[in-house]
Amino acid sequence: MTTHFIDLAQRAAEDGRVSSEEVLALRRQGWGDGAIHRDEAEALFALNNALDDRSEEFADFFVEAIGEYVLNGNPPRLQCSDEEASWLIAQVDHDGVVESLVELETIVRIIERAENTPVQLKNYVLRQVEREVLSGVGPTRCGGSLSATHITSAECRILRRVIFASGGHGPAAVSRYDAEALFRLKDETLAEENAPEWDELFIDGVSNYLKGFTLQNAQVSHERKLELEAFIADNKANVGRFMARMAKQAPQVANSMGVVFGKKKSGPDYAALEAAGNEVTDNEQAWLEAMIDADGEVDELESRLIARIAAGD
Repeated sequence: MTTHFIDLAQRAAEDGRVSSEEVLALRRQGWGDGAIHRDEAEALFALNNALDDRSEEFADFFVEAIGEYVLNGNPPRLQCSDEEASWLIAQVDHDGVVESLVELETIVRIIERAENTPVQLKNYVLRQVEREVLSGVGPTRCGGSLSATHITSAECRILRRVIFASGGHGPAAVSRYDAEALFRLKDETLAEENAPEWDELFIDGVSNYLKGFTLQNAQVSHERKLELEAFIADNKANVGRFMARMAKQAPQVANSMGVVFGKKKSGPDYAALEAAGNEVTDNEQAWLEAMIDADGEVDELESRLIARIAAGD
């Protein structure tokens, strides 16, 4: 299947456009064995780089296929390893720029779908959006812009999806890196005609960093999930044999069964965790003051942020 798929992709790239029939043929070949392989994924990137125009059908297939390879091409499923993240960034950033919005959408969708992704992948998207906001050039810009430094609705949507994605710092958890990126964007575009969504995104993101909480084991690491899947796949693990062996042990071991298999331990105290998260620590307060004092004044967005935090929302 791989050879036919690569041939199809190369032929489609020759005239700088891909037809509906060619996308359908790529779908049939790509999913012929139920999986997308690395050489097929790289052929898709080469095709995307060669296109002058990308149809919605091609964009949908590209996002779906690359996401399938990254998240499910190698065990464990729905996890992106450091090596896979580096490969993906190298494919997208091979010439120093993101070629198209479909590539950015691919990474964002992977971060949204994944149980866990390396921090470098999320931070890469944030850096790309920040660069495009400040330069006015990039796939998030459609046609002429009122100014190079304003924030578009497309950029707000990408930022919100990445910052609050399950596969980022934590499920719906905003990191300090995220919050500082939001502050930089705010400072650079304060006098510009930003998208209406921007104000709430800034306030939601920074206040979540200061007042949110993340469970210590909210995400299973790549290595730990591999261990768990290996254990489950091991047909030597037999609960029946385990229980039989336990029954033959000394009485004190048998008595301990009530402790091991008896009443469940209570789970995390979410109310207490939420209450602790709502408390802005001295370090967080010092960080916020430093961010606000950076330009020597308290602007309108910072005033609204302070009001949100004080209100406890």
